[in-house]
Amino acid sequence: MENRMSLEFDAKSENESFARMTAAAFVASANPTAPELAEIKTAVSEAVTNAIIHGYENSEGIVKMEGKISGKMIEFTVTDEGWGIEDVEKARMPLYTGKPELERSGMGFSIMESFMDNVEIESAPGMGTRIRLVKNLEI
Repeated sequence: MENRMSLEFDAKSENESFARMTAAAFVASANPTAPELAEIKTAVSEAVTNAIIHGYENSEGIVKMEGKISGKMIEFTVTDEGWGIEDVEKARMPLYTGKPELERSGMGFSIMESFMDNVEIESAPGMGTRIRLVKNLEI
């Protein structure tokens, strides 16, 4: 079974929970376990939060979220056209944050990587960021 979805929404904090719930509703048809569903929701929420807070830095913008189910493989892609990340490898380090004044721990990528089987990050300054999250459900 294969299924796809695509969604665009304003880069506003109030849309983080909308994205999280949409991801959960979409994945439900693949019959994930409760822990798998919680992990997917958290990883998607972290990617969306990064796009809103770091991608656009309180300016207007659009976040794109795409989902794909192929058998037991779940894939989400979260894309913004914001500021981009200067050093992706540095940003992946636990506790790194580009916004220390916001009192955030900067563990978003670490959380995504601990909950998903594969996390790919494509980004360049001024070009935005694309995060691809993949999880293979238990069979």
